[in-house]
Amino acid sequence: MPELPEVEHVTRGIKPFVKGQKIEEVIFSDKVIEGKDKGKETIIKGLALDTFKRYTEGYTIYDIERRSKYIVFYIENNSEQRILISHLGMAGGFFVVDKLEDINVPNYRKHWHVIFKLNNDKLLVYSDIRRFGEIRNVASFDAYPSFLEIAPEPFDKEALSHYMAWFDKRLYQNKPIKQMILDHRVISGCGNIYACEALFRAGINPARKSKELNHQEKEMLFYYVREVLEAGIKYGGTSISDYRHADGSTGTMQMHLNVYKQKTCKVCGNDIETQVIATRNSHFCPTCQK
Repeated sequence: MPELPEVEHVTRGIKPFVKGQKIEEVIFSDKVIEGKDKGKETIIKGLALDTFKRYTEGYTIYDIERRSKYIVFYIENNSEQRILISHLGMAGGFFVVDKLEDINVPNYRKHWHVIFKLNNDKLLVYSDIRRFGEIRNVASFDAYPSFLEIAPEPFDKEALSHYMAWFDKRLYQNKPIKQMILDHRVISGCGNIYACEALFRAGINPARKSKELNHQEKEMLFYYVREVLEAGIKYGGTSISDYRHADGSTGTMQMHLNVYKQKTCKVCGNDIETQVIATRNSHFCPTCQK
């Protein structure tokens, strides 16, 4: 699943081509149309397809940003402003091309689901191999309450104090620390890969209960989460399975992972173990992480 670093690179890749452009037409794939006809929320969530088109076509994308693992498009038409909020799900991606054939990854070229035709003759294409992603068109963030619950960006000044305050709440005190830092209300944008890596750098076993961490361990873990997210951005994200940049290229963070999907620990040489925590496979070194 694309996490903060991957979504950051997708956002950077499409922004120069779409900011300031008018959306002239929105085209949906047969799978999206069939899903809606069957009452399913396939990719386009919260609105009927014709309503989505009405609130999107003719609008200009006046800004675009990443928030946690979401890409946010701010659009306007005369005096009316709306917001497109997109989550890439497990294997979604945006591409900017002249024509569909220019998407150089066959699976993404085949599994396109939404095309935004722009007035600069470019196509902004949303592709999703597994169809777990989503695009919403809302009048304001108030229409998507869970979005408002997202923690401050981990690079913001207030992010540490926000994170530390969660240790005083009863919700996670008796649950694994790995489960806690995966909650985007606690730390914004930290997914499974980067949580595993941060816990390794901090020397903390992912199954330890949150209440067992001392103050120094809590702070240290936050700084390592931020560090691995920064590294992920530096190396273009982690391309282990489906993730691609907006131009179809891959990231290289997978070359710098210590425990995630690794066989042996790069520090002590012992075998890396896995344990399911919060429905996710946690990779850790039982010797280096206590």
